[in-house]
Amino acid sequence: MRCPKCGSRDDKVIDSRQSRDGSSIRRRRECLKCKYRFTTYEEVERSDLRVVKRDRTHEPFDRRKLAASIAKAFEKRSTSLLTLEDMVSEIVHHLETSGREVPSSEIGAKVLEKLRRIDEVAYLRYASVHQRFQDVDQFVDAIHTLGRRIKTNALQRELFSPETMQEKSVPAPARSRDNAAKNHGLL
Repeated sequence: MRCPKCGSRDDKVIDSRQSRDGSSIRRRRECLKCKYRFTTYEEVERSDLRVVKRDRTHEPFDRRKLAASIAKAFEKRSTSLLTLEDMVSEIVHHLETSGREVPSSEIGAKVLEKLRRIDEVAYLRYASVHQRFQDVDQFVDAIHTLGRRIKTNALQRELFSPETMQEKSVPAPARSRDNAAKNHGLL
C-alpha cells in the first residue's frame, strides 16, 4: 500500500477491525518513512456482478457509485451515515444473491423501496432522476402517492397535512368564506 502523503510502500498496520456486517475490514496504517497515518478498507472483490443499463450496455457493478447516488438523495437531510451504509449493504447483498447480471431498473427500484421507508424527501429526489420526471405534474403525482400511503415511521412528519389536502379539494370561494367565518368565530 502506498502512503498517500509521501508515496512510500513501507507501512505497518496499527489496528484492524471488521465491519459490523462482516463484509469488509478497516485497517489503520502508519507510513514507516514519514509516520503519516491513514485508513484502508479491505473487502472481497465481486467482479462477476454486472449491471445492464437502459441502453442495454453492460458495466461492472460499483458499490461506490450506488452509495454516491443514495448519498446525493440524502444531501442536507438529517440521516446518519450509518443508515446510509446499512441501506447500501442490504441492497448489495440482495443484488449479489439475485444473479450475475442485474438491470439498472431493478437497482433503482430497490433503492426507491428502501428510501420510501426512511425519508420521503430523499425518495422524491431519487425518484425524479430514476423515473426521469419530465414535468412538474409527474413530481406532484409522486408526492400525492406518498401522501396516500400509511406511514411506517411514527417520528416522520406528514409531507402534507390532512387540512392542506382538504383545503385543496374545496373550491377557492368556499375556502375564503370558511376562513372568514373562522376568523369571526362563526364556525
